[in-house]
Amino acid sequence: MEKQKLGQQKFLIEKTTVAIRFNEADPLGIVWHGHYIRYFEDGREAFGQTHELSYLDFYKKGYIVPIVSVNCDFKKSLRYGDSVVIETKYIPTVAAKIHFEYRLFKAGTGELVATGTSVQVFLEKETSILQLSNPAFFDEWKQKHDLI
Repeated sequence: MEKQKLGQQKFLIEKTTVAIRFNEADPLGIVWHGHYIRYFEDGREAFGQTHELSYLDFYKKGYIVPIVSVNCDFKKSLRYGDSVVIETKYIPTVAAKIHFEYRLFKAGTGELVATGTSVQVFLEKETSILQLSNPAFFDEWKQKHDLI
């Protein structure tokens, strides 16, 4: 876990490492491009576990948080046998959404292999009504981490 400050804005960053699995590679041993989005999810899961902001935490508070936007820019290929370091950065915003930025690095060499972003929104669990303002617990979480 890391906290960074750029100007007046603060960020929470979590890093996790994942071994590339055999079923993620094509016959040439190159990781299929769709799995990079899965690595972003691995990063969100690790972030959520560390910072008490997991999908189950949202669910227990009465919300689901679907992804409404995801972007991935590929730089280099990963291969079966590699490990990837996933850096997940929470980007604070006043809007009722959760914004993450990702950087994927090849473990061992530190080569940047991909960058990306994702945006999630809050839906009330029972009715699926979009929340136009942050739920109180999320504002409390941001305040606890000095992100407001």
